[in-house]
Amino acid sequence: MKKSIIIAGIFTSLFTLLLAATGCRSDYGAGSPYHPGPTAGKAIGTGVGVVAGNAAGFGVGVVEGAASGVAAPFDPSYHMVRYWKTETTADGRTVQVPYDILVDQYGRSVNMPAPTGNSAPPAQK
Repeated sequence: MKKSIIIAGIFTSLFTLLLAATGCRSDYGAGSPYHPGPTAGKAIGTGVGVVAGNAAGFGVGVVEGAASGVAAPFDPSYHMVRYWKTETTADGRTVQVPYDILVDQYGRSVNMPAPTGNSAPPAQK
């Protein structure tokens, strides 16, 4: 996850530098004071484009977030960590008892019993 963010940041930075170096930019200061139409048109077009782009981006973000939120409870994938604890029975035998811990995608334990049916692990001291 972190690597993809770093790679995306590097790619975006290099792409921006490439655009700036190749002259892909507009000069809004150039224009005649007697004919300000083109300069004003560029400025207004940029403003409208920014507002429309942000509104569209907001709408897409809301829809994708809602879809992700609705789909999250139905995700059947899970990760379990099993560890074995040595316990002594009443008659003096030692046995290995499995404890399953359900973890999220980051390895943090989830506060619910594991779906294997094994008993919950004892509280950590």
